[in-house]
Amino acid sequence: MTERSGNAPIRVAQVLAGAEQGGAENFFVRLTTGLAEQNAMTVRAFLRRHQHRLDALRRQGVDAEGFRFGGKFDFYDRWVYLRRLKAFNPDIVMTWMGRASAATPSGDYVLVNRLGHYYNLKYYRQADYWVGISKGICQHLIDGGMPADKVVHIPNFADETPVTPLPRESFNTPDGVPLILAAGRLHQNKGFDTLLRALKAIPDAVLWLAGSGPEEAALKGLCNELGLDDRVRFLGWRNDVTALMRSVDLFVCPSRHEGLGSIVMESFCHGCPIVATNSQGPGEVIEDEYSGLLTEIDNVDQLAAAIAGLLANDKARNRLAENARSVYQSTYSKQVVIDAYHAFYQRIAVK
Repeated sequence: MTERSGNAPIRVAQVLAGAEQGGAENFFVRLTTGLAEQNAMTVRAFLRRHQHRLDALRRQGVDAEGFRFGGKFDFYDRWVYLRRLKAFNPDIVMTWMGRASAATPSGDYVLVNRLGHYYNLKYYRQADYWVGISKGICQHLIDGGMPADKVVHIPNFADETPVTPLPRESFNTPDGVPLILAAGRLHQNKGFDTLLRALKAIPDAVLWLAGSGPEEAALKGLCNELGLDDRVRFLGWRNDVTALMRSVDLFVCPSRHEGLGSIVMESFCHGCPIVATNSQGPGEVIEDEYSGLLTEIDNVDQLAAAIAGLLANDKARNRLAENARSVYQSTYSKQVVIDAYHAFYQRIAVK
């Protein structure tokens, strides 16, 4: 591996071949720009050619290059990517998720694979180190054969930008009704169908559901079947989820499977009390009845009771929100996470 001066900034490549929209993709921008703000690092982003994400990185001073990151037979684009990566001469390359990790071989750098979910590990075995965003994912890596001393737990942080709440009557919402928010990709793993069934038992409450995905038509059909069309607002993909959180009474995360649930960090940071199912990530992060409420996965009655109970208890909502904000500041804030990555990169970079 290339020798570097002990005083030289660490050269770090962040590599993502992600979707046009998504929570991991949003956090890629937050983390990459946060790392680039550190004087001890020189950071470059290599990512799929989604212009809005390239623009967002460049506006915040990050050098960013776009590629197709096509399939395994897209030899030319992969050759161009690897050539540009080599020209950057990184000390550390951190790849995000499967496609970027599969496209990035070991080389004259320290290779780090970052996992945000319980993925099949076949694309991740060539790395030198692995970052899991939850303790459960770290254990998944170790159980899968990765050396325990090469697996590091570093969580995500929220978008901490101060926001202004939206008017509660937004999206044609009746005045004075209890207001619930849920957000994420409209996918079976997210359990939004369970939330709709629970909402049936919570009179008057209105749900703002922010997101898009393959289950959108099915969820709208279920909403109609349950007679909830007048109490559910499908908002589509939103880039202002933190403002939505500041606007509602509580946030619900009904996931069946969730690696960490970065959306939990958003609710902690922005003072929105949370009810979540005890799926992998939220179950690890939320202390039941202290920083939020946890219910069994797919237990409609339990979820409905937890939501209804919090909607009826202002004092309990405020207590949970205050406790969660304290947990966020001490464990998941931007400064805490950036410091953790900085220390990790300093430790593994070749001197």
